[in-house]
Amino acid sequence: MATSTTVIEMAALPSSKDHILFLQTPIRGNSELPGPVASHIVETKQTWNSPRINTYRLAAIYFAFVNFGMNDGSYGALIPYIEADYGLSYTVTSLVFLSPFAGYTFAALFSDHLHRFGGRRGIAILAPLCKIIAYVVIATNPPYPAVVTILALAGVGNGLLDAAWNAWIGTLDHTNQLLGLLHGCYGLGATISPLIATAMVTKGHLGWWKFEYIMIGVVTLEICGGTWAFWKETGLKYRDDNSTADSDEKGKTRLALKQRVTWICATFLLAYVGTEVSLGGWIVTFMIRIRHGQPFASGMTATGFWLGITIGRVTLGFITPKIGERLAVAIYIICSLGLELLFWLVPQFIVSAVAIALVGFFIGPLFPSTVIMATKLLPQELHVAAIGFAAAVGGGGAAVLPFAVGAVANARGVQTLQPIVLALLAVLLGIWLLLPRIPKHLHES
Repeated sequence: MATSTTVIEMAALPSSKDHILFLQTPIRGNSELPGPVASHIVETKQTWNSPRINTYRLAAIYFAFVNFGMNDGSYGALIPYIEADYGLSYTVTSLVFLSPFAGYTFAALFSDHLHRFGGRRGIAILAPLCKIIAYVVIATNPPYPAVVTILALAGVGNGLLDAAWNAWIGTLDHTNQLLGLLHGCYGLGATISPLIATAMVTKGHLGWWKFEYIMIGVVTLEICGGTWAFWKETGLKYRDDNSTADSDEKGKTRLALKQRVTWICATFLLAYVGTEVSLGGWIVTFMIRIRHGQPFASGMTATGFWLGITIGRVTLGFITPKIGERLAVAIYIICSLGLELLFWLVPQFIVSAVAIALVGFFIGPLFPSTVIMATKLLPQELHVAAIGFAAAVGGGGAAVLPFAVGAVANARGVQTLQPIVLALLAVLLGIWLLLPRIPKHLHES
C-alpha cells in the first residue's frame, strides 16, 4: 500500500517579521514531484527569549517602566512641599499635571515619524534623554515657571516610551503575560517612589527637588541599557519591517486615526487613566476627612491601591488570555463596580482600605488589555501610531479628570469622590463593549 509523505522546505524571508515560508509538496508512493506546488505563509511571533537579544530588551523595557511609574507616583507625594516652597495656590500647583500632557500630545503626533527616522534605537536614546534634561533642571530648584515648562519635556520622553514599548511587546508571543508584567513594573515604581520621596523630605529633611537626583541616576541606567539592547533596531530596519505595498514615508498616524478601534481604545484609556489617577490622588484626603483615619494609615491606603494595581497586572495577565480579553475586562470592571459600591456605602476605615486595594487589583489589567485589543484588531503597521495616540489621550485623562473631580470636591465636598468614580467605571464598561469581537484565529496569539 502506497504511503503519503510531505516534503517541507523552510526559508527565512528577507525581513525580520519572523515569517516562515512553508512549501508543501505531497509525494505519493515513489512518484516525482507532482503538478502545482501549494505554498502558504505561516506567521510565527518572536518570543521573550527568541531571539536571545529579546531577553535583554525586555529587561531594559521593564526597568524603563519602573522609572516611568516612579515619575508619575512621586507627584502626589511632593505636591504639598512644592506648594509650600513656592507659596502657590492649589490651582497654580496643579499645572505640574497639565504640563506633561503637552509632551504626551507631541509624542502621540510624532511617534511614528520618529520611529521611521531613528528606529527603536532612536527612541531608546531620545526618550530617556528628554527625561534626564528635565530632571537636571528641576534638581537645581529653579523658579516655578521653569519647573512647569520643563515637565513638558519629561512628558515627551514618557509618551514616546509608553507608545514604543507597549507596541513592541504587543508583537511578541504571550502578549497578555508580558504586558501584565510591563505595567506591573509601572505600578511597582508608582508604589515605591512616594515612600522614597516622603522619607527624604520628612525624615531626611531634604528639599523636595533632591528626589530628582534619584531619578537622574535611574534614568541614566535606562538610557545605557536601552541603547545597547536596541542598537540594531535602526530607522531603516523599522521601515523595512513595517512597509506595505501602498505605504509611503508620511507615517501612519493619519491612517490610524481613521480606524474606529483607535478612537474607542483612546476614549477608553482617557476614562481609565483618569479614574486611576483620580483614585490614587484623592484617596488619602478622602480617608482622612471622611473616614477619619490617621495621616500615616490613610497614606498607606494609597500604597495599597498601587500595590493592588501592580499585583493585578501581573497575576491577571495569566488569566486574561484564557478567558479572552473582551470578556475578561468586562468581568474585571463589574467586580470593580461592586467593590467601589462597597467602599462608598460601608463607612468603615478597614473596609474602605481593603476595598480600594481590590479595586486596584481588578482595574490593573485594563491598560495592557486595551493595548492587546488594539494590536489584535489593527494592522501591524498601525500599532505604533494608534497606541501612541491612545496613550496620549489617556495622559489627557490623567490631567483633565482629576481636576474635574477636584472641582466637584471643592464645591460639594470630597465625599463626592466615590459616586464620581462609580460613574466613571460604568462609563468604562460601556466604552469597552463597543469594541468589536476578536477574530477566532487571533484568540490564542
